[in-house]
Amino acid sequence: MSDRTMPVPTAAGHARDGASEQDRWERAVRLIEAAGEVWLACHVSPDGDALGSMLAFGQALRTLGRRCAASFGEPFTVPASLGFLPGQELLAEPGRVPAAPELMITFDAASLERLGSLAGPAGRARELIVIDHHASNTGFGTVRLVDPAAAATAVLTERLIERLGVPLTRDIACGLYAGLASDTGSFKYGSTTPEVHGMAGRLLAAGVRPDTVGRELWDRAPFGYLQVLGGALGRARFEPEAVGGLGLVWTTISRADRAARDVRYDQLEGVIDQLRRADEAEVAVVCKETDDGRWYVSTRSKGRVDVGRVCVELGGGGHRLAAAYTCDCTPAAAIDRLRELLTSPVGDCAGTPAARETS
Repeated sequence: MSDRTMPVPTAAGHARDGASEQDRWERAVRLIEAAGEVWLACHVSPDGDALGSMLAFGQALRTLGRRCAASFGEPFTVPASLGFLPGQELLAEPGRVPAAPELMITFDAASLERLGSLAGPAGRARELIVIDHHASNTGFGTVRLVDPAAAATAVLTERLIERLGVPLTRDIACGLYAGLASDTGSFKYGSTTPEVHGMAGRLLAAGVRPDTVGRELWDRAPFGYLQVLGGALGRARFEPEAVGGLGLVWTTISRADRAARDVRYDQLEGVIDQLRRADEAEVAVVCKETDDGRWYVSTRSKGRVDVGRVCVELGGGGHRLAAAYTCDCTPAAAIDRLRELLTSPVGDCAGTPAARETS
């Protein structure tokens, strides 16, 4: 999910993509092969799927001899947990992105707004290829490679790399593996299918070290993070009657909490994974104050509640069981509104795919 929401120009010149799936993939390949320069973009505050997919694809374009660069909207800072990803020499400050690129490709962004300050260039691009797997995708772009059934944007990115005839190198595979592992929760969510494991096998065969990627993504943190996490868990509230009696657990992390322990905002991603472990609560929520004083409200469901629908109604988006939105109100007000919208949960959906991570 985006940590920022801002008015952006509509891609008025982008005709509706009514082509068949095969035609869309073929057109994407033709556009890339004909382009003199390609600009890549992913959503603000990128996660492993967004940044990993983008950098993997950038390296594939470089293999083809294409001029390309990659960026994301401010704050233009690579999260500490993703500092190991190859291909970061392709990153360019968002201010360097042309006002109207010849060809832009976006990764893991469900809307123009998710691109932050790059929404304008994306909306004005002559051709805009959108690669995404969010059910809440708004349908922007001239060529849409969007599949909500895909476990990660990395799945679709690998498909396009294959269509371009680029072999998987270890560095390309590393970015794709980071995306796949991130959005399947290290292969423990219901989105983990035989096809997902097949892709993981191809990436491992290309030289990816799963122990190294896993350690970087999940098993490293500064000591200050542990103290912030402890404070957040200590403040957690459990409301057994909320969500139609299915239970809600929530907590907050302010800028002051982070500042006291010298913890960056991007280091808070794993907090909700600890909170959601509470057996008694169907829905978990973490309200995190951003550096600009807004509140990013991250939600997770265990299967019986569509939090994606609720977050879309509140101006955000994501997946059915993992979604978020940004607001200017207090955390208490945000929880009050969420509680109100979550009073009518959908029926028992134990057989539905488990949550995929958002950003």
